[in-house]
Amino acid sequence: MLERIHLAIVQEVEKQGSLTAAADVLCVTQSALSHSIKKLEGQLGTDIWLREGRHLRLTQAGQYLLAVANRVIPQLDLAEERLQQFAQGERGTLRIGMECHPCYQWLLKIVSPYLAQWPDVEVDVKQKFQFGGIGALFGYEIDLLVTPDPLYKPGLEFVPVFDYEQVLVVSSKHPLAQADHVLPKHLSDQVLITYPVATDRLDIYNQFLLPAGIAPRRHKTIETTDIMMQMVASERGVAALPRWLVQEYAQKMPVVPVRLGKKGIAKQIHLGARKVDLDTDYLQAFIALAREPLSAV
Repeated sequence: MLERIHLAIVQEVEKQGSLTAAADVLCVTQSALSHSIKKLEGQLGTDIWLREGRHLRLTQAGQYLLAVANRVIPQLDLAEERLQQFAQGERGTLRIGMECHPCYQWLLKIVSPYLAQWPDVEVDVKQKFQFGGIGALFGYEIDLLVTPDPLYKPGLEFVPVFDYEQVLVVSSKHPLAQADHVLPKHLSDQVLITYPVATDRLDIYNQFLLPAGIAPRRHKTIETTDIMMQMVASERGVAALPRWLVQEYAQKMPVVPVRLGKKGIAKQIHLGARKVDLDTDYLQAFIALAREPLSAV
């Protein structure tokens, strides 16, 4: 019979690299761990590991079992956490993953009134899932994914909650600052500042520059929005950000938004969730609050 401890053993041996280290993490003796493995292999009728000198290499069956462990154990952990919360009279924890660098400022405007309306719900924001949140949703590591680029997969649902325009942000002293709009050719001699994200996930590239066969003079990456805006304000480069975010920064520093192309680049922020969780009341409430105009939040 396949049990949780078997999945945990496979996961920890692969993570720690040895039976000894895995046994320490699982708080069992190495002999007990080895016995559990041998017993499981006997029950399954197949090897899970092959020994190569001092190292263990997962067999095809072991690789499959590891994939099951990585998928199932987080779900079991979440189930135990939720059941404990129910037993203690708590509502639960809403874990939000960020797959959108500039969306953090938008999220803060939603979280504050949400916490006031749902005092018995904890909110945990996980930014490490930037541009990798689909796996986190399927792995039950997060409950909601904030993304401008939803990937529609069976079992997931994405709800558009906020429309915005992606614009070029330049210093108020920049020659392009007074332009009604810019064309790709206008960026060929510019230093383009972006977040450290693959270019195929950046709208400024895949919806503006690449279709025109244009590249900026130089591409520079910066992790934080504040530093990026400081660089733009000091005429060290230009960037592409949501218009609403640029307008907020324009109130305290000399930067202005300029439309990308004659028609602009229209975008939406989506909230993605597992379909099986959509009936959860506090998750529904967060989505509803996120869909309200920011002025009403």
